[in-house]
Amino acid sequence: MMMNTCDGRKEAPIVRPATQANRFYTGNAVELSEEVDSFLALHNGKQAYDSLAAIIVPHAGYYFSGNVAASAYMSIPVDKAYKRIFLLGPSHHEWLDGASVNTEADYYATPLGMVKVDSELAQKLTEEDSVFSYQPKAHDREHCLEVQLPFLQRRLDEVPPIVPIIISTNDFRKLKRIAEVLKPYFTDENLFIVSSDFSHYPAYQDACEVDARTGKAVESGDVEQFIAVLEENARSGIKNLATSACGELAIATLMLMLDSNYQVKHLLYQNSGDVDNHDSRRVVGYHAFAIIRGAEKEFALSDEEKQVLKEIALASIRDSLAGKRMALPAFNSDYPTLNSKCGAFVSLHKHGHLRGCIGHFGEDVPLHQIVAKMARAAAFEDPRFMPVRKEELNDLDIEISVLTPMRRIQSLDEFELHRHGIYIRKGYRSGTYLPQVADEVNWTKEEFVSHCAQDKAGIGWDGWKDAELYVYEAIVF
Repeated sequence: MMMNTCDGRKEAPIVRPATQANRFYTGNAVELSEEVDSFLALHNGKQAYDSLAAIIVPHAGYYFSGNVAASAYMSIPVDKAYKRIFLLGPSHHEWLDGASVNTEADYYATPLGMVKVDSELAQKLTEEDSVFSYQPKAHDREHCLEVQLPFLQRRLDEVPPIVPIIISTNDFRKLKRIAEVLKPYFTDENLFIVSSDFSHYPAYQDACEVDARTGKAVESGDVEQFIAVLEENARSGIKNLATSACGELAIATLMLMLDSNYQVKHLLYQNSGDVDNHDSRRVVGYHAFAIIRGAEKEFALSDEEKQVLKEIALASIRDSLAGKRMALPAFNSDYPTLNSKCGAFVSLHKHGHLRGCIGHFGEDVPLHQIVAKMARAAAFEDPRFMPVRKEELNDLDIEISVLTPMRRIQSLDEFELHRHGIYIRKGYRSGTYLPQVADEVNWTKEEFVSHCAQDKAGIGWDGWKDAELYVYEAIVF
């Protein structure tokens, strides 16, 4: 294989060799094909997603993590022709304070053959932002990307060009810059593969527990929640826990590119103790995830989560009556949905009569915190009522209305009376009616929206017709 230079001379392509063959996987091509195929076969019949945007896969030796990795690779549709594949992973050997994209190699070699690098795009990334560079030592001995290639070679008839990127920085602003540069390529024509193992070196049961917390945070798609759980795990005092996710920076970069149009689907979890139980005192955890485009997540709360919110509301009122300053509740990773940013109203009733109701309509504060704030406001700041007294506390019933994330609509045909609340915004004016308002009045949907425009937003009866309209649902308990 030769390459033409601009003056017509032939040059041999630059090939990044298979440095991890006979280390993380066998260097024998026949045995390697059989091994990878045997892992993939374990997941025959599993769903492949036509709208797959990314996968998160482990990068340990195939003996330990091959099964989990295969579950992710089987989610790739084999009949889809991707333009290129972006490979994102951590640096195990070099500190970069940024991202290194391999602009030198024309191909990556494995025992199964060559995989082409999109060197033109790799070079373009380094020109778009100085956070990208090429640092050879970041790629020379790194295994996290190389071990993905044989799976791609056996899963796909033809592997599209790859863009190999190693990420290593503690500067969150730089992660945002990396994500901003990559986001224009985070489209249906490309596939992103993020390489990461999870907990390193705790005992078996501790690994199961910490990996479950981290896995839920990844499923949330919320990078702030993911970081909060990593920090919580680090403070937990779990013996021998060196990290919750060695590829946390690559995962965070991916999450910074997600929005509500993506669903993170958990595929499989194991740790090394499930494969080799000779030493369950020090294990490594492995997760596989598929990130699916165009699959909007349904917002829901479990009965347990509803009860936790009720307890948060009551504690907030009780603390205020005791003269304590407001202390926002700490995030509990057992209930990741409670960290979702959405609006909420808290209503207080005493013997069936309203005793206070205050809400926050917005998506800027975590749910568990907004409930604490609104409970206190309903008890002491509703101008229609005197502040709640200590002797009333046992007679209060707390009702919480959690507002699901808003969705903009273009026509009233998309608005369902009794199911949806309406939020109207025009310039600096806005107003809302909760869904349950429709149960108290006998209005048509046009009257419902017109009353909201006139009585709540102050823009007139027909003001909604050229305003921004949003719908949401309320989970009332």
